[in-house]
Amino acid sequence: MNNLDKKDCIILNLLQENCRMTLTELSLRVGLSIDAVKKRIKRMIKDNIFDAKIQIRPRNFGFSNIVEAKIKLHNNTKKEYDEFIGYLKDNPFVAEIIITAGYWDLTVVIISKDALDLGRISGDIRNRFGKIINDWSESLTTLTHKFERYDMLKVMGYDKKNKNDTN
Repeated sequence: MNNLDKKDCIILNLLQENCRMTLTELSLRVGLSIDAVKKRIKRMIKDNIFDAKIQIRPRNFGFSNIVEAKIKLHNNTKKEYDEFIGYLKDNPFVAEIIITAGYWDLTVVIISKDALDLGRISGDIRNRFGKIINDWSESLTTLTHKFERYDMLKVMGYDKKNKNDTN
């Protein structure tokens, strides 16, 4: 596990608020030099603490349906599984593929323009891989209140009073 100090957590929280915040603003808010902040960000990216990427909002460019499909597989070989995952990765309408534990094996997020479009996309997947898909359940995401947002000070335990914490 990578150790994040309190300053790293503050930088991460600020970047989650506004990923376009300048190094100057970050350095003022964190209390470090611009070079120190830049070095910390580079280290955290190198250590895979976060990815520098944008979050696209499909509804704002015509894809009003964001659907979560829960999928249970059965009787599949490694080759069939790999082919299935590869197909999903290459599918432009599949936004996320999450391997899960429990009843469902995968959660797949599909974007579509409307119900007809969703039927076509999910139908293509289910028809192509029907031999290994045992169960499929879809739910439409209507509103997201929180998505991939972490209060790093709390997650890492820096929000508690710690006599040994001098940062």
